[in-house]
Amino acid sequence: MATIKEIKKELALLDSLDDPQWQVFKEDSRRGVQQAIQQRQKAIQTKQDEDARLESMLSYEKALYDQGYNMIAGIDEVGRGPLAGPVVAACVILPSNEKITGLNDSKKIPKAKHKMVYQEVMDKALAVGIGIMDNEMIDQVNIYEATKLAMIEAVTNLSKDITPDYLLIDAMTLNLDIPQKSIIKGDANSLSIAAASIVAKVTRDQMMVDFDKTYPGYGFAQNAGYGTKVHIEGLKQQGITPIHRRSFEPVKSLGSNL
Repeated sequence: MATIKEIKKELALLDSLDDPQWQVFKEDSRRGVQQAIQQRQKAIQTKQDEDARLESMLSYEKALYDQGYNMIAGIDEVGRGPLAGPVVAACVILPSNEKITGLNDSKKIPKAKHKMVYQEVMDKALAVGIGIMDNEMIDQVNIYEATKLAMIEAVTNLSKDITPDYLLIDAMTLNLDIPQKSIIKGDANSLSIAAASIVAKVTRDQMMVDFDKTYPGYGFAQNAGYGTKVHIEGLKQQGITPIHRRSFEPVKSLGSNL
């Protein structure tokens, strides 16, 4: 009789819940075998569910592939709401039908997995572009216009001299002579936009970690410039830094009192 360790190795070779071999293993009444069966079946189901989720997030891309588009770029931004720091946009072109396990709207990816998913996107992407508009530009033109400028810059900065033939954009329309579609909640409905979302998020988070070293006392490494209690207290105690958005409240009111 095969040992439980040997059976686990055989179970690891199964990748379908419909395989008739399951019934053979289920006839082994040993508790360890039954637990191993349940664990392997759960793992297969989890993988199938993830594949189905990723497949559904490729629906926009697949429709465009059918129309003859190949270089489809997803575009998203991070940092509209913070009181400090830039707005960062990313433009990402993934290979056709590329599925990256765990890729989702960056807000839905556990923070501990951000860099891992980011690195896989960077490794597999055909091209990546980053656009950054600092707080001064945000104050000058407003956050909505600065976001559009960052997105356009991200497209312009695409690496490897690759030009997209279609843009999938998270809730924006850009003044670019490239066919495009604005998708509400695009980062949760398009893998290309989700890829841009995590690239923009990790890029901006690292910028804020670096700013935290230059301007300590505001919690930038933890709050990414959002108006947390620590950040507001830092503003009251230390005042406004060169990276604060002076057109945003409560920074605006604090600035007028200086």
